[in-house]
Amino acid sequence: MSVIDVTGKVVVVTGASRGIGEAMATALAKGGARVAIASRKQEGIEAAAARIREAVPGASVVPYVAHMGEPDQIEALIASTESELGPLDAVISNAATNPYFGPMIGIDRGAWAKTFQVNLEGTFELARIAAKRFIDAGRPGSIVSTSSIAGIRGAPLQGVYGMTKASLVSMTQTLAIELGASNIRVNAIAPGLIDTKLSSAITQSDTLSERVVSATPLGRIGRPEEIAGLAVFLVSDASSFVTGQTIVVDGGLTITGI
Repeated sequence: MSVIDVTGKVVVVTGASRGIGEAMATALAKGGARVAIASRKQEGIEAAAARIREAVPGASVVPYVAHMGEPDQIEALIASTESELGPLDAVISNAATNPYFGPMIGIDRGAWAKTFQVNLEGTFELARIAAKRFIDAGRPGSIVSTSSIAGIRGAPLQGVYGMTKASLVSMTQTLAIELGASNIRVNAIAPGLIDTKLSSAITQSDTLSERVVSATPLGRIGRPEEIAGLAVFLVSDASSFVTGQTIVVDGGLTITGI
């Protein structure tokens, strides 16, 4: 029986300058993985790397600047990671944006394009590039994406964001089928309301946050580190027979039907 062990695994985590991505990278570093963390801004990703090194003395963590809406930058991220840390074992696509909060019919074309470019196109390109690396090297691999419960149910005021996250569920299932013969596993994590900057439109609204909390069996908002453990599991060999799944981490919110 496999234990949850990521010692020596080389993992790329995008959207890792704060929040869920940083928590995932920290947990992986604690487990002994060699972690490449990426975000759009140099200052932010270097600060995150410093925090991870402080939390995990001796951690092997390397920060990179990469925009997930730019395929060339994703290619460079993977190439640099393998050059510096070794052959890739897993990628976690956590980078996301939600520039518009309001009724779907009110979104402008710019916000629409940005949401799809980062959340869906960038995630797909990272998965495709990583899969090709695994196949060319004849190595098994794990591809993990951060979806959302907004992608598996109605998402008032976050409809376009929810559309992109729903697309990740479909992508996960199809890639799992197509890549399974190459021993590449593809899974997604669907967080509920987590206390991050991305969810601040809800968490900083007493009315909206109280509505969610009151419908959540555990009666509170989640923390980034409560998503990280699942990411470590999906990277590890302990999840070697898990693929094509979107695993919900929401304090029970979706089971209430509210």
